[in-house]
Amino acid sequence: MGRIKVIHIITRFDKGGSAEDTFQTVRGLNKDRYDLTMIKGPSFESDMGPVEVRAVQCCLDEVAKSSVRVITIPELIRSIHPVRDINAFLKLMKIFKEEKPHIVHTHTSKAGFLGRWAALFAGVPAIMHTPHGHVFWGYFGKWQTRLYVFLERLTATITHRIITVTDQEKKDHLLFQIAREDKFTVIHSGVELGRFYDPQIESDAMRDKLGIDKDAFVIGTVGRLTHIKGHKYLIDAARKIVLTRPNIIFMFLGDGELLDDLKSRAASLGIYDSVRFLGWRQDVAEVMSTFDIFALPSLNEGMGKVLVEAMAMGKPIIASDVGGIRDLVKHEVNGLLVPSQDADAIARSILELHNHPAKLREMGEKGKAMAADYSVESMVEKIDKLYTELVGDFVS
Repeated sequence: MGRIKVIHIITRFDKGGSAEDTFQTVRGLNKDRYDLTMIKGPSFESDMGPVEVRAVQCCLDEVAKSSVRVITIPELIRSIHPVRDINAFLKLMKIFKEEKPHIVHTHTSKAGFLGRWAALFAGVPAIMHTPHGHVFWGYFGKWQTRLYVFLERLTATITHRIITVTDQEKKDHLLFQIAREDKFTVIHSGVELGRFYDPQIESDAMRDKLGIDKDAFVIGTVGRLTHIKGHKYLIDAARKIVLTRPNIIFMFLGDGELLDDLKSRAASLGIYDSVRFLGWRQDVAEVMSTFDIFALPSLNEGMGKVLVEAMAMGKPIIASDVGGIRDLVKHEVNGLLVPSQDADAIARSILELHNHPAKLREMGEKGKAMAADYSVESMVEKIDKLYTELVGDFVS
């Protein structure tokens, strides 16, 4: 048999975790062994700023240079739109019938639903899906969630393998009876650890560049400014701290639809001067080098690969006790877990580490040692092995 033909499908290709995993997978797989195509939707739903748009285009250029074909389907969007969804489904099925891939690998819920059913009707031998988290809670109301769970259960019946990025994500899928346990494989998201182990600029130089005092204590977070990330609770925690600890600074690295709302919230609480919104930047590692603590107050999280990046930099973590975060952050080992949506608990945890610098350093060191298990190379190697198993089972 010649090269194994694999088609990846994702709706939103931006700098988020699911898109990064897809990018790293198609870039990293051996092109002598694999014939790869990536199908994506348009990017307008990501609400990206110009810097992120340029970074995404660089990723697409890099994918193309690595002999991966990229196909954009304008109708392949995240939100529900019956006419566009039908058109996207028909276009996917047409591509699959023409290309005759051995494996279709879908990413995230919408692409997963349309792509897997289109693959079935096109006669694709092996169908696999990576949810990159789930929306069982924190996203929709009760009835929408029940509909989503029903559709996931139904679509799982035609799926040969489901990849979850953490053990906890797998447990959540089993809890909601999405599929039998033998359909699941856990493969952690890969992180390019090198640039976080060794950022290109010293912390003090970066603080000077950002206009932050060298003696300031910085609480930082990185991610899209959207509801599910729970940033407003970190803002509320900041209010409980900075009025009595003015040397503590809160830094938000990322962009999104809630940027203006979060700025207004900080201003209305009288703490705007202690909160910095840096937007989306390419020098993430360099900015993170200025953090004393990394915070992730998410309402739900598939894995949170940014946690691995923070761990690689030796940053202790304060994060919500939800989803796949539990797999990365061990309470009182490399960080502190707090209840979701609890600003008081976030504030208490920040002050605990601020008041105990030896504990802060020890947690950072332990996290750095743990980060090595989450490399891109490890992720790609495990996906390669899984593809080989699928081809052996379903392709003669």
